[in-house]
Amino acid sequence: MYQKIILALSLEHGISEKAIEVARVMKSDGGEIIAIHVYEPLQGSASAFVSAEAVADSLQHAKDALAKRVADQPDVSSELIKGHSGRAITDYAAKIGADCIIIGSHKPGLRDFLLGSTSARVVRHAPCSVHVLR
Repeated sequence: MYQKIILALSLEHGISEKAIEVARVMKSDGGEIIAIHVYEPLQGSASAFVSAEAVADSLQHAKDALAKRVADQPDVSSELIKGHSGRAITDYAAKIGADCIIIGSHKPGLRDFLLGSTSARVVRHAPCSVHVLR
């Protein structure tokens, strides 16, 4: 059983009831579930073509979407973090002392074998247990 579980979410996909159920089963009495989404800032020269106001609006939209996603889950809090997905998740887990990360995965394609997917990076670098859901 785990005291602090991170539930890594993508705002492009719906919240998985299966992921919530798994987190609840794995959570110890008095434990907590924290749903996170990683907001990836624009890279390189692309940021020169986007206004600071548009970036702030996008960040606020992501925060609102995450809060809405877990609004009907009273035992789940939410946190938006910034950075590269794989690294930001593992860094956040270390920062808060998480016991477990629950993350979804898809059927790997050739690109995943060459570059590595977010879930593969989390599994390799996480400071805690990782539960991967298909």
